[in-house]
Amino acid sequence: MLKLAKKYWQSTDKLYVLLCIGCSAFAVLVLLSIGKYHLGGFQIDELEGTRSLGGYRQAVVQAAASCAGILCAIVVSLLDYRALAKLWPVHVLLTWGLVATTFLRGRVIGGITFGYAPSGTDNHSWILLPGFSLQPTELAKISFILTFALHLDTVHERMNEPKELLGLLAHMLLPVLIIHEQGDDGTGLIFLAIGCIMLFVAGLSWKYILSAAALGVSAFAVVLGFFSDELLKGYQFMRIMAVFYPDDPTYAEWTYQQNQGKVSIGAGQIIGRGLFGEEHNYVVNSWNDFIFSYIAEAVGFVGCMILLAVLLTIAIKTLTIGLRSQDKLGTYICTGVFAAFIWQIVINLGMNLGVLPVIGVTLPFLSAGGSSVLMLYLCIGLVLSVYTHNKTTLFSEK
Repeated sequence: MLKLAKKYWQSTDKLYVLLCIGCSAFAVLVLLSIGKYHLGGFQIDELEGTRSLGGYRQAVVQAAASCAGILCAIVVSLLDYRALAKLWPVHVLLTWGLVATTFLRGRVIGGITFGYAPSGTDNHSWILLPGFSLQPTELAKISFILTFALHLDTVHERMNEPKELLGLLAHMLLPVLIIHEQGDDGTGLIFLAIGCIMLFVAGLSWKYILSAAALGVSAFAVVLGFFSDELLKGYQFMRIMAVFYPDDPTYAEWTYQQNQGKVSIGAGQIIGRGLFGEEHNYVVNSWNDFIFSYIAEAVGFVGCMILLAVLLTIAIKTLTIGLRSQDKLGTYICTGVFAAFIWQIVINLGMNLGVLPVIGVTLPFLSAGGSSVLMLYLCIGLVLSVYTHNKTTLFSEK
């Protein structure tokens, strides 16, 4: 076993793996800090004399999900990505079948709640199981990357023909519409971004790119100006307008969270207050969507630059592994993972800095959430599979 482990370590991208594990370890430390200062630490039941994890539960779940994710990434990396792509009927049926159950909208069957919506939201994209929750769209994201990459690989020489392009657009937009119906438009936008970047890398004609960009900007302006009541939920419209008018008292309810985040970012100054040095400003959802604000206060400008440099290095290495692939399928898979990773970072930072509306997009590796961490490591496993299977295999003799 030790020999196999050594051989695996020699065949994989060591820096890539270490950077990912380092981010997860840092995330657990941050969540321990948040558990202490924002979530009340351990909870003690004085009547029964018992103590529970309380505020530290997020950190424990993150650590467990990260360890499970690392193991899953290793397993996936040992499998040939070409075979995984060709098994699309299996993972499409499994992942999108789970997504379909969320349309039961809160129905409880055998102690499992399908279509569970967290308090204060109309996002019914969760399945609530005893002790933990699962967001099937995170797993469907991996299936989408594989199937869309296989689709592009099959038609890449004809992709700019109207018939083939319409098929690709249908493949890309159908998942977005399904996720929109769940109420999770943030995840829907990530799916859309993944598809667009994969199309671009595959060689989509510039005439289509420029036409789509012009149409998209025009459509957004028309919807915002004339059809916001019909096509946008009330809170979505208010969050968008709050970005344009952050000081308008009309949108005070919708700018509160972002203003808190910006205060925390500013409070960190150059080197930060430390993760466990003293109390931190309270930010709503500091363990999830707004964890970057908490990190900025804890480690300051210098720490944030180091963190962003690490995340950017992971993103660049993901793309580089794809561009060095011996086949287009590997390139498209890595491009899809890169797109998911980089756009989540961009949107999450935009939310924290107040330049983008709050749409519920997490920061990769850092934000609390077992489903998103597991999905991310499965994607890392796909990238490592491309890296490994474009070189020597694990069991080949050197």
